[in-house]
Amino acid sequence: MLVRYNPIFEMNALHSQLNRLFDEAVSATSEERAFTRIPAEIKETEDAVHLKLELPGVDVKDLDVQVTENTVAISGERKSENKTEENGRTVTEFRYGKFQRVIPLNTRVQNTNVTAEYKDGILNLTLPKTEQEKNKVVKVNLDQPTT
Repeated sequence: MLVRYNPIFEMNALHSQLNRLFDEAVSATSEERAFTRIPAEIKETEDAVHLKLELPGVDVKDLDVQVTENTVAISGERKSENKTEENGRTVTEFRYGKFQRVIPLNTRVQNTNVTAEYKDGILNLTLPKTEQEKNKVVKVNLDQPTT
């Protein structure tokens, strides 16, 4: 049996698959999309790197933070429950999701001296720089000849 190649049929099939993919991406709630990303803010000072991460709805016991000399790895699990009561009817929704993010650092840090604070869904890490990193930039004083 001989079957003719129909490019229009192939294009329609591809079009349908792309539509399905975009429909799924758009229909996901913002909370579901939040499970897949962890917003981070990095600030570098002369002595340390300060990392601030947004982790709403995550219990501290469900967090795992690992620091090497040049990376920070955060992983954990969100467990969210939404309960509403209306007209004598109770509706409960559960959302669970595991997440992980590895953040490369531009400078080497003392991973044994990291301090952490977790409050109201915000994780603040202070990563002190190694002595070699602190001494990388040296100010050179130029003596002006006196005339």
